Amino acid sequence: MVEPQQEQAWLEIGRIVAPQGVRGAMRVYPNSDFPERFLEPGQRWLRRQGDRDPEVVELLRGRDLPGKGLYVIELEGISSREAAEALRGAVLLVPEGDRPPLESGEFHVQDLLGLEVFHHQTGQRLGVTVDVFSAGNDLLQVQLDEALVPQKEESVKPKSKKKRPKPPSPPTVFVPFVKAIVPVVDLENQRLEVDPPAGLLDIIN
Repeated sequence: MVEPQQEQAWLEIGRIVAPQGVRGAMRVYPNSDFPERFLEPGQRWLRRQGDRDPEVVELLRGRDLPGKGLYVIELEGISSREAAEALRGAVLLVPEGDRPPLESGEFHVQDLLGLEVFHHQTGQRLGVTVDVFSAGNDLLQVQLDEALVPQKEESVKPKSKKKRPKPPSPPTVFVPFVKAIVPVVDLENQRLEVDPPAGLLDIIN
């Protein structure tokens, strides 16, 4: 009996955001802290917008754009601005098992997404991580639990036939990802703890 082939799991390492020049180079916004993903030639995978399955591509060369937080890459077979423009919004991938070794205290971005966030001192649940940004120190974007955010009282207005607007999404805060503020990262239990400095969570007071 033939066992069904397991579907390949992927790690997103970057997203193509724009062409660069007229010869097929393109700008990539990284979702990885490992520059070699964009600088070292070799095989990568590309998933175009609207496609389910990625395709194999060959990274010919890459360089960083100082001060921009972007990389410029060149892929085999992409030699015009029009071809690069057609890849706008596509994501670069590597197999999930292709993870460079980490030093103590380092984490893969993908592993930090979706973690429950708790207050280190009180144990109160604050929200969940939804993104990670590199800006000097890394920043965790935390979507706060709706119950923590004070609700504005709505004034009573005459009924109308207009559709009621959708309630706004819970706000997010940016938490510096440093040991003093995020002392506990527990990937096994899918949680982290923050010890926020004064003012960081004023929105919930």
